[in-house]
Amino acid sequence: MHELSLMEAVRDQALVAARAEGASRITAISLRIGSLAGVEPEALRYAHTVVMAGTIASGAELRIEVVIASFFCESCQQGFDSEQGDCLCFRCGSFSCRLLQGRELELTSLELS
Repeated sequence: MHELSLMEAVRDQALVAARAEGASRITAISLRIGSLAGVEPEALRYAHTVVMAGTIASGAELRIEVVIASFFCESCQQGFDSEQGDCLCFRCGSFSCRLLQGRELELTSLELS
């Protein structure tokens, strides 16, 4: 389960940022996860509970924003979204390899006290 190692990296980043701000507690962690990032949000939630235990982020709320994959069709010269990562343009049927978004895994914000 690579979500555990991903959440460990999030924890490390969050703790460094909290320390830099002089915070004594992390109350919420917000992430952006692309639909093609290969990350299961529910497995990440479980890993969050395990990894944050015993830290200043224990019990922190985990907020996950899922980013739907978006491609650019060279034939139509327009973008299109695809929840399942289908690279075929729904307008013209052309195959598009130009991914605009959908592989993100970003720590976007922390709420500190």
